[in-house]
Amino acid sequence: MNKICIIGVGLIGASFAVGLKCANQVNTIIGFGRHEDKLKKAQTLGIIDQYSLDIGSALEGVQMVLIAVPVNSFKQILSLIKPHIDDATIICDVGSTKGSVVDAAKDIFGQMPKRFVPAHPIAGKEKSGIEAADEKLFYNQRIILTPQDCTDTQAVTKVRELWESVGGKVEIMSAQKHDDLLAMTSHLPHILAFSLMDYLRDNNPDAMNYAAGGFKDFSRIASSDSLMWRDICLNNSVDIIKHINGYQQVLNKLANLIENRQSQTLENLFSEAKSMRDAWYSK
Repeated sequence: MNKICIIGVGLIGASFAVGLKCANQVNTIIGFGRHEDKLKKAQTLGIIDQYSLDIGSALEGVQMVLIAVPVNSFKQILSLIKPHIDDATIICDVGSTKGSVVDAAKDIFGQMPKRFVPAHPIAGKEKSGIEAADEKLFYNQRIILTPQDCTDTQAVTKVRELWESVGGKVEIMSAQKHDDLLAMTSHLPHILAFSLMDYLRDNNPDAMNYAAGGFKDFSRIASSDSLMWRDICLNNSVDIIKHINGYQQVLNKLANLIENRQSQTLENLFSEAKSMRDAWYSK
């Protein structure tokens, strides 16, 4: 591509930008955001080529716009870009929920734009911001695209090619399937990590002094961006609550096994869990 605009030059947006630069996939990358100091720093670091605080200037002559902001901001961003793009402009995003993104697009445009290709890179770090940008962040990581029935196939192909150029393994599925799967594999684990930290704070903050490697591994993702995770919970609430309730049933079952000293059943449960995790980790 000759020119793209990235709205939200944080960890994901900046990593996508440097990945595209390393792969020689785009001539000019424009950054847009609210904070000029951050955009100026991204330009100084060579992550973006130019920036603008004016959305009309930022989108002038671009072939694609990538929206990399918290999902609660999507309606505002889509309203902002609507007057400055045409039917040829490809729109993509990196939101962690996809049903809410599709709904936001329909609300703002009246229907799903044909060249809007919703996407979610299953990659990240507990650290956020420009400083954490990594051109290899998406290498060998799944990138899920959730096009609608009306989505232009050429736009899907181009978006696929760009994500593959930065090392991603692209898959296509429905927004509904994505939101259910991610509620289990990403949203629920983060909620457990946050809630564990809250539990310690409320019961005995000094317990942290006795935490070792296992606690460090488990709680790592509690260092993730709180604003982003607030928005994810609010925008995928049905699936998240469904899996919180399901997990609570598993905890109740486990508590009963421990209370009733079901040693063999406990050992089998832990052994099967270990085998499943080992098999996944060795892939």
